[in-house]
Amino acid sequence: MECRLKPFLFLNSLILWVSASLAFAAPSDPIVIGLNADMSGSTKLAGTAIERGAKIAISEINQQGGVLGRPLELMITDHRGNPARGKDNVLDLSAVPELVAILGGLHTPVVLAELELIHQEKVPYLVPWAAGTTIIDNGYSPNYVFRVSVRDEFASEYLLDQAIKQGFRSPCLLLENTGWGRSNQNGFQKAAQKFGVTLPDTQWFNWGAKSFRNILAEFSKKRCDVIMLVSNAREAVFLVQDMANLLEKQRVPIISHWGITGADFPKLIEGYSDKIELTFLQTYSFFSPTRSEVAERIIEKYYQQFDTSKELAAIVSPVGTAHAYDLIHLLARALKRANSSDRDAVRAALEKLDRYEGLVRVYEKPFTETRHDALDRTDFRLARYGENGEIIPLETVD
Repeated sequence: MECRLKPFLFLNSLILWVSASLAFAAPSDPIVIGLNADMSGSTKLAGTAIERGAKIAISEINQQGGVLGRPLELMITDHRGNPARGKDNVLDLSAVPELVAILGGLHTPVVLAELELIHQEKVPYLVPWAAGTTIIDNGYSPNYVFRVSVRDEFASEYLLDQAIKQGFRSPCLLLENTGWGRSNQNGFQKAAQKFGVTLPDTQWFNWGAKSFRNILAEFSKKRCDVIMLVSNAREAVFLVQDMANLLEKQRVPIISHWGITGADFPKLIEGYSDKIELTFLQTYSFFSPTRSEVAERIIEKYYQQFDTSKELAAIVSPVGTAHAYDLIHLLARALKRANSSDRDAVRAALEKLDRYEGLVRVYEKPFTETRHDALDRTDFRLARYGENGEIIPLETVD
């Protein structure tokens, strides 16, 4: 019996040892990054762009062994542009033990509604699109929100400056009635004082607005020669239609913030676009990249990873992709610097990052304790839509 048991016991021990060794050698649980954006609503193109930029960065990092010996993983939630859903998503994602940070979406009103929860849950929140000034200047200390994107205070000044340099003298404001619109109103008013320009009229519209005829009539009475627009695509479509239906001599150019690029705007305004003059804000273009060697690598990975046609027009809402890509790499560097996935440690490490040569720009110090915006006015440019819906950068008027 003993002789027969010994081989059995040895074999059993060997199996246990091999099993333990394999368990020890198995990859650790992933470090989770949440995505909280509109993935199915009217601005889902922006959500898709952010998702793709994040996935390209994550695949690069994981191919190099991950961070702290662990792979990164993206967990996607969909708020459809609804602040209440956004808050629910923050709570759900924050409850995931392995989650280290949340990547946000396009909508300023959603992020503003989430600020209290973000700081209550103490989760780093990375913003690749939403531009409201008070998203960053939120009054919380320590501040858990970090942004690689436009800041409205800078954007309003840039857009008004470009309008003036193009010869416009009577710019009127057309703003959505949200925190994003109010953020830009403050920016435009400060810029107007700085440049000594009078803003003849400011008009507001609510989400879901479908007619702008009365507003355009008011602008005509005030002799506005350009409209400074702050809108997402859903409402801006009706503005373009109403503008195009005016007599040619009554139409005025539109200089827009970048909210319209969160959807397939060229398709939405098909049949009207040739009757209007529309330019809009951007920070990045794969047609004219700031760092071509990095852009070429990302473009090729984009085509491979998402099975798109091999043309730059296939890269939808490119600023979302570019900003999210850089944010994920900055987060990975913060994880390494903190030598931990502890959220508080990562938040502190984000403020102490050194030089990073990214896709959008070279960041000498991406963030500091007093500055959580990584981009500034030098990153801005105007753009227009091309014949195939591609976003084409324009030469900035100096």
